[in-house]
Amino acid sequence: MFEKLRLLITSPDIRNKFLFILGILAVFRFMAAIPVPGVDPAALRNFLSGNQFFGLLDIFSGGVLGNLSIVMLGVGPYITASIIMQLLTMIFPGLKEMYQEEGEAGRTRFNQYSRYLAVPLSILQSFGLLTILIRQSVLPHLTPLGYATNIAVITAGTMILMWLGELITEKGLGNGVSLMIFAGIVSRLPVDLRQALVDIGILGGSFDASKLPPYLAFIAIGIVVIAGVVIITEGQRNIPVSYAKRIRGMRVYGGNSTYLPLRVNQAGVIPIIFAVSIILFPGLVGNILAGVPAGWAQSTSHFLISAFNNTWVYAAAYFVLVFAFTYFYTAVTFDPQAIADNIQKQGGFILGIRPGRPTAEYLYRILSRVTLAGALFLGVIAILPVVVQNIFTISAFTLGGTSLLIAVSVILETIKQVDAQLVMREYE
Repeated sequence: MFEKLRLLITSPDIRNKFLFILGILAVFRFMAAIPVPGVDPAALRNFLSGNQFFGLLDIFSGGVLGNLSIVMLGVGPYITASIIMQLLTMIFPGLKEMYQEEGEAGRTRFNQYSRYLAVPLSILQSFGLLTILIRQSVLPHLTPLGYATNIAVITAGTMILMWLGELITEKGLGNGVSLMIFAGIVSRLPVDLRQALVDIGILGGSFDASKLPPYLAFIAIGIVVIAGVVIITEGQRNIPVSYAKRIRGMRVYGGNSTYLPLRVNQAGVIPIIFAVSIILFPGLVGNILAGVPAGWAQSTSHFLISAFNNTWVYAAAYFVLVFAFTYFYTAVTFDPQAIADNIQKQGGFILGIRPGRPTAEYLYRILSRVTLAGALFLGVIAILPVVVQNIFTISAFTLGGTSLLIAVSVILETIKQVDAQLVMREYE
């Protein structure tokens, strides 16, 4: 470990990449501190603390909604656009071929379409969010020109964050979008810790021992979540693959054995981000319909808002979405038939399984079972801190299952990419 730290410090290339990423994250946090004009801070705090939907949106956007900054949407529209594009690959074979079979050029075009789609989504989400906040008296009433100006500023902020995230990704030391969300989550920790110490009485008051057990239980659950995410993320099923001997001229090739790793959580942190993006929409639609005078709109709005403000309904929906998106993203990114064809072309085979389609069916069965364990565990870990937080009514810590899952997964992914950079440097 110390040797790796020494290499990180002494290697100019890797050190410069780290400094560049830190500079980009500093720019992101600076933009997050610039609020839109006319914000009432007290009304905003009361609104976010009393609304589970917008509290979750604040965490997911990296804390930029907490002061209604010019980048209040974070990278949410781009993530939503990516989800829509991934779903469209299941409908349009051309998009699936572009994403999976055309290599880096195809994925570049696919990501470009996601960027185009993020623009109208950002406009729509910023309009809906501004409308809700005006109705809640967090923002003053805006003229049509004021509406258009704020929407343009917020949309431009989202596009800038999307660009900054891609700059980080290009450095090869982590996913830019995930690192921005991680930076927002970490930035909340000092405030949450201070609030917890004040609540217990360690700071600014007399010590209250009766409030300590809930916080200890919450910390214990957090440790369990971190350990579970590490175990699931690093766990894999190794399938042995043998290669037949081939004679070319006077030399013999092949005849060795290796293994094909099937990860328990093949999708990484993506199911969590997808699930959070989808679960935000019912609450957003309910808040928008609250301003429509029609009876059906009012009843629908009341149903959606009350349902997703219920912790148990929210937890159940969150679990189902995490479970479903784990399977969905695994199916999009891992094609058993393509893997089986590649093994067959290279003269490989799985012992006891015929090459070709039988191998693909075998890989699909194994992948389904492995992913089932990963999806169930991931869903349980996701909702466990939420349920515990509701039972113990801890208001100081907003760091729940979603935040821990994203934070730990991003750290693990970044560590792997850093290790890859170090291996490449040693090889050179």
